[in-house]
Amino acid sequence: MEKYFGESTPKLGFGLMRLPKQAGGKIDIEHTKKMVDMFMQAGLTYYDTAYVYDNGDSELAAKAALVDRYPRESFTLATKLNAWLGEPDEKAAKRQLYTSLERTGAGYFDYYLLHALQTTNRKKYDEYGIWDFVKEQKAKGLIKHWGFSFHAGPDMLDELLTEHPDAEFVQLQLNYADWEDPGIASRANYEVARKHGKSIIVMEPVKGGALANPPQPVKDVFAAADKNASFASWAIRYVASLDGIITVLSGMSNVEQMADNLSYMKDFKPLDEREQEVIKAAREALGKVKSIACTGCHYCTDGCPQNIPIPEIFAARNKQLVWGQIERGNGDYANATASRGKASDCIACGQCESACPQQLKVIDLLSECSETLEKR
Repeated sequence: MEKYFGESTPKLGFGLMRLPKQAGGKIDIEHTKKMVDMFMQAGLTYYDTAYVYDNGDSELAAKAALVDRYPRESFTLATKLNAWLGEPDEKAAKRQLYTSLERTGAGYFDYYLLHALQTTNRKKYDEYGIWDFVKEQKAKGLIKHWGFSFHAGPDMLDELLTEHPDAEFVQLQLNYADWEDPGIASRANYEVARKHGKSIIVMEPVKGGALANPPQPVKDVFAAADKNASFASWAIRYVASLDGIITVLSGMSNVEQMADNLSYMKDFKPLDEREQEVIKAAREALGKVKSIACTGCHYCTDGCPQNIPIPEIFAARNKQLVWGQIERGNGDYANATASRGKASDCIACGQCESACPQQLKVIDLLSECSETLEKR
């Protein structure tokens, strides 16, 4: 008998959000088929997609590479309903389930999620009656299990799980880099979910690929511990070793990444005490890497006369400082300031610094961001 829901599920899941692409940007179905075959041959079963991934192409790829080629009982498939991104009304939001069923040809979904709940969209799921809707669809057999993916803080998670105790699982962003980060609150959210007795599906275990190529001080820690282990393996095995985990989603983009993941997750072994100490050392090394200690609370933005998205700018700069993701940081900055103030628009009024609970020198930091992010 399982100690918790999903305990017997293999601990590596195949996330279908970052599938291989052809030159024109379309998903490479033949490459995806090879990856699915490798996954299935390893005895793994959990696949995760969403109505909005690749504008629906991810669900179509799931049909072509998986559903049409393997017996339905040989795998489990998860997808998600997004009630806030481009859907004009309740009817359109609920129609997503039937569209997803048509795209995938799956007949039913083993796991169905309310997608990306956060403070800015929470009300949509209430207004549209989505919580009751998924329970009705479960009663009809179109959904086997339901839950939600989550992108906010522990207080809101506690509220949601108190209001909806019949949610069977939650999907959380957990990784060793974000474990103590007050903005992501990985540890705090994990503890709230377990307090409510909820099983967890892990997303972003490698932090969008960043932990597969971490800063050099972190690489040095892992290399000293095991020169043959990939950096991604430390990240994925860390979260898979936690109690209450259904599976860990890895958004693999090619057969090489699949092969690496399978090498240590086909016959998964939790981290031992020595390896846990290595993770602690890696986290300490990561904490010493220069970064802007913004928690994303947005207290600074409410009264900004220049409408500058300060936390988003700092997050973009941190991608460069911490992860060495220069182009991604530049792109995030361009997107954040496309319709709002730039870092160089700061007039040094000081409102932000008086509001910042971290007591950051926001004016100086914005000046630095302006010099680095606007000179391209």
